Order: sequence, then structure tokens, then C-alpha cells
Amino acid sequence: MTSRLADPSVAEGAGVAPAPARRFWIVAALIAVLVGAIAFAGGALLARPHYPAEGSADAGFARDMSTHHAQAVSMGIEEHAATSDKFLRDISIDIALTQQAQIGMMGTWIDDWGLPAHTDATPMAWMPNGSAELKDGLMPGMASQDTMAKFRAATGKDKDVMFCQLMINHHLGGIHMIDGALKTAHDERLLNLARGMKAAQQYEIQMLQDQLKRIKGS
Repeated sequence: MTSRLADPSVAEGAGVAPAPARRFWIVAALIAVLVGAIAFAGGALLARPHYPAEGSADAGFARDMSTHHAQAVSMGIEEHAATSDKFLRDISIDIALTQQAQIGMMGTWIDDWGLPAHTDATPMAWMPNGSAELKDGLMPGMASQDTMAKFRAATGKDKDVMFCQLMINHHLGGIHMIDGALKTAHDERLLNLARGMKAAQQYEIQMLQDQLKRIKGS
């Protein structure tokens, strides 16, 4: 009786699929790998955040509000250093620190979105009425360079009164911009920040109006 191991045809093929079968399983394995790679890539794309693009209200608001905030920070620091009024010393530095922190947040988001911090776009172009929102080239509530120079030169009670008036107007303009962003922007982090800004600035307007009456009446 002939042993199976002695049969060359059996020994050569033992444990090895015929060539056509090997090709089938190799192709099947490659297809499986390819399908897996496509599925992974698709999942990664779906998981990637949808960042605001250039020209979006989100990017426009973040840039313009950072510029707007910068003037409030300057006024807050100036008043804090000059005033002897305890309440105004406290609120002025609170405004400066808070708005500087918000500038940092918005700058980080712009960077995360892969956008430049500054562009040649006309300020307020992202607002529903666009550049028509500007007054003498300034965003709503912003003081001119001449007005800022007068504020820096003022002293005592006159400076305190001017600070309250300028900051109230500045906040009112800021709230107008915030309302525009709440209607047109989409990034949830930015919208949450905008809502917080609005609530804080409305509160500060009331406080400053009260202090303005107090100072003028004293």
C-alpha cells in the first residue's frame, strides 16, 4: 500500500490551497483592508469639527470684537491708574482684565480655525448692514483718537465722568455687535462667549450709569 506521504502530489499540496484559491483570499484580504481604511477615514472626517471659514460672521466678529475690546482695555487701565474713586478703580480693572482675557480666547479660536489673526477686510463687513455700521470709520461705541487723547489728559472728577460716559457708550456699541453675532455666527463656543459678554456689559452699563449720577451729584 502506498503511503500518502510518499505520493509527491499529496506532499507538495499538503496544507496549501491551490493557486486560484490563494489569489482569491489575498484579493479578499486586500479589499477588507481597503474597506476598513475608507471607513476609518470617513469616520475621522465626520468627527473633525466644522470650523468657521474666512469671511464668516464668526471670524469677523472675533477679529472686530478683539479690536473693540482693546480700546476698553486701554480705557480701563488708564482709569484704574488715575482715579481715587474706589468703585471706579475696581470696575475699571475688572473690565480691563476680563476683556483682555476674552481677546486671548478669541485669538486662540481664530488660530484653531486656521485663519490669520488680521486681514484687510473692512471692519463690520460680517454684520447684516456691513460697513454701513461704521461711523467715521469706527466700530459702534468706539471713541476717536482725539477723544481718547482728551480722556488721557483729563484729571480728577472730569476723568471719572468721562470714563463712565465713554465706557457706557463703548458697551452699548459692543452689545450691538454681539447681537449681530448672535444672529449670524455658528460656532457654539463663540456664541456662548458672546452671550456672556452681553450679560456682563449690560450689568456694567447699569453700574456705570449709577456711578455717573453719584459722581455728578457729589
